[in-house]
Amino acid sequence: MSDNRTETTERTDRERSADSSASATETDPLLRIEDVWKSYGDEEVLRGIDLEVDRGDVEVLVGPSGSGKSTMLRCINRLTEVDSGHIYLDDLDVTAADTNPDAVRQQIGMVFQDINLFAHLTARKNVTLGLRKVRGFSKEQARQRADSELERVGLADQADSYPAQLSGGQKQRVGIARALAMDPEVMLFDEPTSALDPELSNEVLEVMQGLVAEGMTMVVVTHEMRFARGGASRITFLAEGEIVERGPPEQLFENPTHERTAQFFESIRHD
Repeated sequence: MSDNRTETTERTDRERSADSSASATETDPLLRIEDVWKSYGDEEVLRGIDLEVDRGDVEVLVGPSGSGKSTMLRCINRLTEVDSGHIYLDDLDVTAADTNPDAVRQQIGMVFQDINLFAHLTARKNVTLGLRKVRGFSKEQARQRADSELERVGLADQADSYPAQLSGGQKQRVGIARALAMDPEVMLFDEPTSALDPELSNEVLEVMQGLVAEGMTMVVVTHEMRFARGGASRITFLAEGEIVERGPPEQLFENPTHERTAQFFESIRHD
């Protein structure tokens, strides 16, 4: 009886240990930003940024113009090099000198303010280009993936259209499809609706809300406070290159702890 009890206890301990390890893995942040600094000349744009984003979370960055939000996104996928500090995607040091930026950008997709489509290519070919050149897909594989992603963003019927034939919202959705086609771990959005009128903005926001529902990990810079309030896991408020306050949407909108945060949210209520 004693041997059986000992065996049961040991098995229970092993199972508890395994459960604990699995739980730790599940809760490890997917994206970690550690003490990141970035300057342009004498201007410090990012000042000691520390941030962790869990898998499946939506981190929304807000703040006044010039607070470093877009620079942070550009540092995350190596479009801009940090001066010091580190950015990790899982265990990959994104900022390490021997890390290939192109490999980083396959795992960290980005959608920009400016709609950067190739004017001479159809919507489908704008999506297939990276799949063929970077991922090594065959022509048919790339076509199938592109059509799937265009359908995902509601543009299955526009696959053969050229950018000049698309509305601004449709172009931006092609840009989202292009980024999603690379099967990224994280999606970055830098003011994706800033150049669009309200009706076209809603088209893009609906796609982004769909990604939220799918559990896509996202870091979003936006002035769309409805999305921030309804779609964010957490909101990070930046000012002058520093994180001033971070928390769930209801905290920052309704009960911010920092005076500067309160001033910002009060100002946007009156816009």
